[in-house]
Amino acid sequence: MDIFGKCHEFTAAKVAMELGIYPYFIPMSENEGTEAVFQGRRLIMCGSNNYLGLTTHPKIRQAAIDAIHRFGTSCTGSRFLNGTLEIHHQLEHELADYVGKQAALIFSTGMQVNLGVISSVVGRGDFVILDKDDHASIVDGAKLSYGECKRFRHNDMADLERVLSKLPEEKGKLIAVDGLYSMGGDIAPLREIVPIGRKYGARLMVDDAHAMGVLGGGRGTSAHLNITDKVDLIMSTFSKSFASLGGFIAGDEPIIHYIKHHARSVIFSASIPPANTAAALAALHVMQEEPERIQRINAIGDKMRYEYQRLGFNIGPSVSPIIPILIGDDLRTILVWKELFDNGVFVNPVLTPAVPDGQQLLRTSYMATHTDQQLERVLEIFEQVGKKAALI
Repeated sequence: MDIFGKCHEFTAAKVAMELGIYPYFIPMSENEGTEAVFQGRRLIMCGSNNYLGLTTHPKIRQAAIDAIHRFGTSCTGSRFLNGTLEIHHQLEHELADYVGKQAALIFSTGMQVNLGVISSVVGRGDFVILDKDDHASIVDGAKLSYGECKRFRHNDMADLERVLSKLPEEKGKLIAVDGLYSMGGDIAPLREIVPIGRKYGARLMVDDAHAMGVLGGGRGTSAHLNITDKVDLIMSTFSKSFASLGGFIAGDEPIIHYIKHHARSVIFSASIPPANTAAALAALHVMQEEPERIQRINAIGDKMRYEYQRLGFNIGPSVSPIIPILIGDDLRTILVWKELFDNGVFVNPVLTPAVPDGQQLLRTSYMATHTDQQLERVLEIFEQVGKKAALI
């Protein structure tokens, strides 16, 4: 048995390429802001996580440039050894203050946050309890831990309590959920999760990768629901609203101190480069200085949800600027994606196994910098394509 046999047998992507309907790894010549350029053709970008439109903000660009001039392009070592700069500490202190926690720790990617935090906190004999719609990074962090993983139905509090009630009382337990779900655009019911978790002695970690900069005045889901003090750990990435690359975890100082000395993805990875650190710090300042961007992205989300529903599209339970268009079939989803792409709108097709069969969708998301004219054009194209595909 050749271990590479499966590689030669994998043909689905190549077939899609030959048919001209392959939707992934599309090489853009420009991909900043509200428009992208593919082979000289401009598309309205409705698939980015650049929620506040900060990747083109002059202050953030300049901060990254200045950091390169001062520090160079890399720290060439881990945070644990030679890769910590004063600017890393500054960002950690300001992030902790921003989200209302005692301390924070930054990682080189958001994926590494969840891998390192969960695998270091959840030890042998412990349990980690996940929502079935949790991001893959949370699932992989649970797999890397020496604990046992349990799952509950999406946002189903009765099922969460059922799962917790069957676990040994004396064992350690961590509930890990997304704050704002990246596919459905819906929010975790943290106000209900907190008392259930406390009843069974479980701690709570919230992944706010998509909520930070959007909900709670920009401070995330816990702030949005006014329960920051009841959430033990808050995580987010820099690759979305922070217009950079990296991520952080925030919580009580002893917990962050422990993670700093046990998370393998911190200890054995090169530290976040100076330019990315400076960009994230500048983005944090812009969020505080320009709250109108946060107001704008939420107003756009309200508008687009209303308009899609008015047209007859199924957008599921979304309450945010992440708005899925539910289609329910792999091939049909790809064909609708291609029709939108050809007509000038970039969205993301989400197929099985990323979502359960029957829940295939087009993921649309918006930026504070989208103009009203662009949004109207997007709705016009969606209406044309939706009617042609018999979705509406």
